[in-house]
Amino acid sequence: MKQIEIMDTTLRDGEQMQGISFTPSEKLTIAEILLSKVKVDRLEVASARVSEGEQKGVEKIVDWANKFGFTEKLEILTFVDYDKSANWAIQTGITCINLLTKGSLKHCEQQLKKTPKEHRDDIEKTLKYAFSKNLSVNVYLEDFSNGILCSPDYLFAQIDFLKNFPIKRIMLPDTLGVMEPFCVFENIKKIIEKYPDLHFDFHPHNDYGLATANALAAVKAGAAGVHLSVNGMGERAGNASLDEVCVGLRDFLNVNINIEEKELFTASQYVEIFSGQRMQANKPIYGKNSFTQTAGVHADGDKKGDLYVNRLKPERFGRHREYALGKLSGKANLEMNLKELGISLSEEKKNTLLQTIIELGDKKTIVSVTDLPFIINDIFETKTNNDFKVLNFSINSTYKLKSIANVRCSFQGKEAEESSQGDGGYDAFMNALKIILKQFEIQMPKLIDYTVEIPPGGRTNALVQTIITWEIIQPNGETKRVTTKGLNHDQNTAAIEATLKIINFILSVTPSVIT
Repeated sequence: MKQIEIMDTTLRDGEQMQGISFTPSEKLTIAEILLSKVKVDRLEVASARVSEGEQKGVEKIVDWANKFGFTEKLEILTFVDYDKSANWAIQTGITCINLLTKGSLKHCEQQLKKTPKEHRDDIEKTLKYAFSKNLSVNVYLEDFSNGILCSPDYLFAQIDFLKNFPIKRIMLPDTLGVMEPFCVFENIKKIIEKYPDLHFDFHPHNDYGLATANALAAVKAGAAGVHLSVNGMGERAGNASLDEVCVGLRDFLNVNINIEEKELFTASQYVEIFSGQRMQANKPIYGKNSFTQTAGVHADGDKKGDLYVNRLKPERFGRHREYALGKLSGKANLEMNLKELGISLSEEKKNTLLQTIIELGDKKTIVSVTDLPFIINDIFETKTNNDFKVLNFSINSTYKLKSIANVRCSFQGKEAEESSQGDGGYDAFMNALKIILKQFEIQMPKLIDYTVEIPPGGRTNALVQTIITWEIIQPNGETKRVTTKGLNHDQNTAAIEATLKIINFILSVTPSVIT
């Protein structure tokens, strides 16, 4: 099996996404995850000479890498500027630079205003200086795609020139994302056949939504490495997504990569949090809907023998299969969710419950697994322990002062009232609620994620939906993530509704959580 190098460029090219700027501490955290957990082969952490903050971020990463043996995996983008970028790299402790040169005649003549020979002379001076300082060098041929398509003689002359130097890798960027998989395969194969002894990387961009396919095509054609970013972050439409390409390489091309698939989700979540850029729900691998079956026929097929399951099994990535409840739900969807909750109903009650769920779906009401115990209780008037209530609450938020919340709750005929402060109204409420739950000997689940949605064009009185993801402990001791939602004109009230749902859900289906 051929070994393929994975170079992650989230901290360099990914940060070129509009509105993104990682702090030095955030960069360090992402670097630690990608190198020590995900196990990428190389990490491009910055562009040289960008800012003082960028330099500090690189220095923090280098200090950590020196302690744990990752220094040689770090790379930065540098420029054809003789000694300036090289000295910047040396000052930060970086030992490998990625020199940005022009891969198309158009870029050389129109952007640099230089002849190919003048550009190569400048490259040679910069390379010789870098080698004199014991730096390892990779070379980008920027705008390679237009170079091979529009000025191939220029491109081949550049490679012929570069092969005379001890360069480790020549890197071929589809800078403007203008190639498609067949074009990538044909042209990368042409280069590999012409220069079989050189190491070539491919650097795809996603302008046509083809970056993942193009990366696979490049490897199939003979590229020895690909450049990727977490969540596909990058300028314009972004770069090829780290998780999608790695999974595709394993499943379709039978090549060897060092990536730990179950750790990809951790990297994805941290980048999502630090960047503030949420993944699309339908994104492959780690979108929240990627392992959710909605159609009843699909749930039925899974129940009868995993008929709608492919190699992308959720357990492979530390996730689990879900079956949505709504107007498209079939009986199998419902049965899968009831089984997960440990709830047993007669066939007649199942049919009645399913009809209610379909009617709610027609009204655009989304039913989650956490809603089922309450719907069952409402329809069949069953006696449950879901009687934890928030009777009253008052939240006071003041400019430059901590928020204060006063909360009164009831549980099994008893009442408790507490006050607390917090960084914001919901935080103050939660601090008071935790004290009350402790009095009732109820364990508070761990809040993992919190999002707020307001309809497009919403006014000041628009309905706000809060979506909160929790981590709960199941009876078998394993942890599970559960999402609850709240809807109200007031954001704090919506969040409190979602919180109340998770507490009663735990009391209903996992009584072992009660201490």
